[in-house]
Amino acid sequence: MKGTSTVAAGGTLYLSMPFVVHAGNEKKSRVVLIRHKDVLDDRNKINERVLTEMLDEAVTTLLNINDPVDAWKTLIRPEDIVGIKTNVWSYLPTPPELEQWIKKRIMDAGVKEENIGIRDRWLLRDKIFTNATALVNVRPMRTHYWSGVGSLLKNYIMFVNNPSAWHGDTCADLAKLWELPVIKGKTRLNILVMLTPLFHGTGPHHFNPKYTWRYYGLLVGLDPVAVDATGVRIIQAKRNKYFGENTPINPPPHHIVYAETRHGLGVADPGKIELVKLGWQEDILI
Repeated sequence: MKGTSTVAAGGTLYLSMPFVVHAGNEKKSRVVLIRHKDVLDDRNKINERVLTEMLDEAVTTLLNINDPVDAWKTLIRPEDIVGIKTNVWSYLPTPPELEQWIKKRIMDAGVKEENIGIRDRWLLRDKIFTNATALVNVRPMRTHYWSGVGSLLKNYIMFVNNPSAWHGDTCADLAKLWELPVIKGKTRLNILVMLTPLFHGTGPHHFNPKYTWRYYGLLVGLDPVAVDATGVRIIQAKRNKYFGENTPINPPPHHIVYAETRHGLGVADPGKIELVKLGWQEDILI
């Protein structure tokens, strides 16, 4: 396959590469990147109307269905028990406006409110999540001390009682989480929040607002690996631009590559990803 690459040392394949050309007609994982400059004001306050419209447009585009409620009905059944796996990290949490809109769309699909949960931690103590038939995975993108990035694959680490046991080799095998019975086959949608991503950090739980920027975006897909890999490419491009030279994410987020090459969970190779770009294009970085 002309233009394809092989795995580089440390599993960093694909994550800082431009588009890779593949021969043949392989089916690609679709990822939708949508951006809107009016989603944030100059103090980073969210415009709820714009944010919800962004999610609706991303989901309908992802699924090729014009009406957002009809689109959600292809993802969620009225009889489902649905866990919305969010993230509550205090410096960069999942926006509550987004959580509530996801909940509304799930209810629009026919699910009773009492069968929907929104939670990040103590999932195994929550009957909604332990009995869930469907999951929606949503969290902001940021660099991370143990895994290179905190993104969709890592968001499910709270489904285990011993998250630190998954930190070996810089969290190389996070994709195995997706084989756990409480998770396997249940994720209906993945949403990586790229409104103000964190592109650099220097230690555990580190946050400095100077290493965030207004990207005004959401990444949405059915394949968490493809969404994460796309997010990483944006973060890497921002790092290179900010520092004025190639500045690899450290530690390398090789768990995203290994999700494809070791575990077959999804695709990280951008040549296997159909990236659909909607909305504001300035400084898109990808």
